[in-house]
Amino acid sequence: MPGLSFTLPHWLYWVGLIVFPAIAMYLARRPLPERRLFSIPLGYTILFTGGIIGLHRFYLKSLLGLVFIPVFIFILYANSAAHHARSDVSNFTNRASMAQRIIDREGPRIEAARVGLPDLKAAVAASEEGSFARRSAEKKLAKAQEALTTGAAKLEEAQATLAEAKPLAEEAALARGYWSRVGAYALYLLLGLIAIDALLMPMLVRRANASIDENEDEEEEPDPSLAQVEAAEAPVKDADRADNFIDRLSLFCGEFVAYWCVIAVFVYYYEVIARYVFNSPTNWAHESMYLMFGMQYLIAGAYATLTESHVRVDIFYAPLSPRRKALADVLTSVFFFIFAGTLLVTSWIFAMDALAVPSGNGLLSDWARGQISTAEMISRFDLGQFTDPAIRWGEISFNEWEVPLWPMKWAMVVGGVLLLLQGISKVGKDIRTLVRG
Repeated sequence: MPGLSFTLPHWLYWVGLIVFPAIAMYLARRPLPERRLFSIPLGYTILFTGGIIGLHRFYLKSLLGLVFIPVFIFILYANSAAHHARSDVSNFTNRASMAQRIIDREGPRIEAARVGLPDLKAAVAASEEGSFARRSAEKKLAKAQEALTTGAAKLEEAQATLAEAKPLAEEAALARGYWSRVGAYALYLLLGLIAIDALLMPMLVRRANASIDENEDEEEEPDPSLAQVEAAEAPVKDADRADNFIDRLSLFCGEFVAYWCVIAVFVYYYEVIARYVFNSPTNWAHESMYLMFGMQYLIAGAYATLTESHVRVDIFYAPLSPRRKALADVLTSVFFFIFAGTLLVTSWIFAMDALAVPSGNGLLSDWARGQISTAEMISRFDLGQFTDPAIRWGEISFNEWEVPLWPMKWAMVVGGVLLLLQGISKVGKDIRTLVRG
């Protein structure tokens, strides 16, 4: 079975966290077409991400996608069988190796004991009855005979184990090779089907669009009274909560990091395929995603404050009038600013410490350690600080991927600033409600 050796570059990780949400936000803001048709770009996207199980065929309303599923399931079964066979090879090989070591160790011992046995018997016969030399010779003789007996039993058991384990290891190796080959053939078949559909995609999309009924019945006009009821019961939109620049900034940041969840879907999908189809688990997927979700949690705090999405017990707060709610918010904002200020100060300390670690040899690390001034750091900063592989700005992870951790610490600072600004905006609104009613 062919393997995957792809490791996500650090620069691609950061570029993806910035570029993907920007593209997603642009696409989400595009006006919807009057008549929805099947799309070639979307077809290729689904082919690339889910073509291995025929999702692109299902998107185009083609039942031929069912052809992909049995092949994919067979690949999973072949990989599972190859994995079990590999474990059997390891187990039986270890048993055979241990048996061979026992044979190599006990064989010379038994031979040495067998050769020295006549001399020990002669020493017993030559010694005087009841003497110390006789007792000593008898002990040596008994020990040699015991070693000969136990050694022969161990040797016989090891030889039997070796005779049993060696053929089983060879049989398991053959099974492993067989399942690896048939799994690879099935994978090549699946990739061939995907390649064929990649060439046929424009034709498939045109055929799917042609199958759409051009004379669809016109939609019935909605009942005006029903529309009024739905409008009255509709929840408040997030955009309606944005009254100033701070609110719009929190709204933008919350929407931006929300699309990171889509990135997680693609990454974990790749991890599953790489692990169970190509037997090549990654060393970066899990770490990259939990670091990403940590940054998302911090940056989205201001958005959650704006939209009142934080979990709270409002059994006493909910029945209050708007002015009393504003008064309660102003009085309890003291605790909010204590938390937000502590988060900001602590995050700043963590971020500066992450840049100033001894392993950091870039200008930013020298600046964070106080070795150079801000003006000198700015004047000497160039593109080499990004492109030179020998330069490390600060703290990195301890696993094989070695991703820099200092950007995550600075994301805490960004989250703290956004949260503090949103708290100021909220207090301003509450004071305005108290004054104007």
